[in-house]
Amino acid sequence: MPPTDRVPLFATADVLVVGGGSAGCCAAIAAREAGAERVILIERHGFAGGSSTQMLDTFYGFFTPGERPRKVVGGLPDRVVDALDAAGAVFLRPNTYGAGTGVNYNPERLKLVWDQLLEAAGVRVLLHCTLVDAERDPAGRITGVVVFTKRGFLRIAARRFVDASGDADLCHWAEVPYERAGDLEPAQTLTTTFRMSNVDLDAYEAAGGKKMLAQKMAEAVDSGSHPLPRKAGSLHRMNALGCISTVAVRVADVDATDFEQLTAAEREGRRQAFIFEKFFRDCVPGFTASNIIGLSHQIGVRETRRVYGEYRLTKDDCLGVARFDDRIALCGAPIEDHRAAPDGKSEETVWGYIPGGEAYDVPYRTLVPRGRDELWVAGRCFSATHDAHASCRSMGQTMALGQAAGAAAALSLAENCGAREVPVGKLQDRLRAGGAVLETPERVAATGADDWRKNRGS
Repeated sequence: MPPTDRVPLFATADVLVVGGGSAGCCAAIAAREAGAERVILIERHGFAGGSSTQMLDTFYGFFTPGERPRKVVGGLPDRVVDALDAAGAVFLRPNTYGAGTGVNYNPERLKLVWDQLLEAAGVRVLLHCTLVDAERDPAGRITGVVVFTKRGFLRIAARRFVDASGDADLCHWAEVPYERAGDLEPAQTLTTTFRMSNVDLDAYEAAGGKKMLAQKMAEAVDSGSHPLPRKAGSLHRMNALGCISTVAVRVADVDATDFEQLTAAEREGRRQAFIFEKFFRDCVPGFTASNIIGLSHQIGVRETRRVYGEYRLTKDDCLGVARFDDRIALCGAPIEDHRAAPDGKSEETVWGYIPGGEAYDVPYRTLVPRGRDELWVAGRCFSATHDAHASCRSMGQTMALGQAAGAAAALSLAENCGAREVPVGKLQDRLRAGGAVLETPERVAATGADDWRKNRGS
């Protein structure tokens, strides 16, 4: 890269959002709608959505688990789901594995929905635009970024920044302290999701569905008939007839911020996917004539860098149903820690459920890196311990955190203050006015419903 002073200035923004995943998109839209005039969103891929469009097809975190769930996410995330619903591209999935009701969607349609919502808000979106460095003043304050594009290296200056890169890339280049997954506790495993078509789902369910699948997987591993990487794994109906999507592949012991390790993980994930394809076709009723029609755009990464913020969400906060005066979101999702079991084959996902089907508060301070005034984090790089992160990384929550971070960035400009001095009461009023849920609502009957609007709650 040439010296920064030789890199041409491409644009200037009031708020620059790094990373166009679900958190980044919501941050950019919220900043614009909260009054920031020039909002730029940069994304290294050719479409927005991050994990929501690259590898997954279900939003979790909107509802608390249990027989009588509560809806604890609203605002911008609701608008995303409503747009999908209007296109006939959404249905509610039953409460599986205690994670709560899932909002299943068509990820290809979601790419278009993100485009439409960002355009309607007036966000300037720069795709195929990769962050490579941070510019700082003598005091260490971020003043701009350097990106790489097909035009070469370019600079973008801004007044406020939201790091929604997932891997805390902006924080990394700005030397903002963080914990790297795996340093203190084992990092969660990576997963290449895959989709299969021409599945006879009626035959699959008639043969026993989920319970039958678990038995077949265990038999395959124990007998050695198919070299599956694990005995656990799941599949579910997609928003397309006769198609299923999976969370079955498991790749462990990877630092996903190291490109060589990530290269090996990508290749291993693809290898495992086609082992599963053969297993499904050979052993699972309903799959005889099915085959893989798509792999995730890249391997799914659950955690890498987690920034040290003004406050760190902890396991005790989650399981103790913590309350905070500066709450900006709620979460009832269980701790879902995907680990590599010592024997490499047994069930490795560790669950920790929020007592009583309740939801804990997520404080604003988890979005503010320690000692920073120009920077917020949103999405899976926010300030949390390993266990708390394993609960609050659901996409319902990452969208809610993005909405709060973007609104806070715009409010800091309007109030001429830094991130740590943002008047939280005004921020909360802004979030509530936009439909965000900051107080635990009455229970709503959502499980088993097919109509999103009928069960939205408020």
